[in-house]
Amino acid sequence: MQIKHANLVISAVNPEQYPQDSIPEIALAGRSNVGKSSFINKMIQRKTLARTSSQPGKTQTLNFYNIDNRFRFVDVPGYGYARVSKRDREKWNKMNATYLQKRNNIELLLLLMDIRHEPTQLDKEMYLFAEDLDLPFAICLTKLDKIKKSQLNKHLSFYTKALELPSTDALFPVSAETGEGCEEIWEIINSIV
Repeated sequence: MQIKHANLVISAVNPEQYPQDSIPEIALAGRSNVGKSSFINKMIQRKTLARTSSQPGKTQTLNFYNIDNRFRFVDVPGYGYARVSKRDREKWNKMNATYLQKRNNIELLLLLMDIRHEPTQLDKEMYLFAEDLDLPFAICLTKLDKIKKSQLNKHLSFYTKALELPSTDALFPVSAETGEGCEEIWEIINSIV
């Protein structure tokens, strides 16, 4: 997919700050260190649009990225690992829940999880939350380049078992390093927007 135009529209913390239009949105949710910013950058073939950090938990706002004036990626603050106060973590959770439950623009939710590790309790809770949202969603397993090809099926089975999935059909391994798997995600996005 060739992206001609991409920019950060706004960083928001409450619904009054969300863009007030009907452009479709693709929300990205995942743990603090799962690589959402790197995923966005690889998907749109830009190195620095979404700011990456070696320190998890840097995304503390809902970041709305305009993609070719067709749709927006919305990077929501990560859950879990970030070294922040319990109060801040609860504030982020509320902000995420408000956005995901009440925003009519959301057409697709991409749940990002790290393929190298079995799903955490928070990953499982996010999956159950996503199931209750009545939104189409897909599970993107990031950091594919960090495991050996021969280990792929073993890692996929971690997810099918832990999330009680009937098959691997809802799992999409991707690498923000090599771009492997990004075409499949674009196919899903294009079928929706």
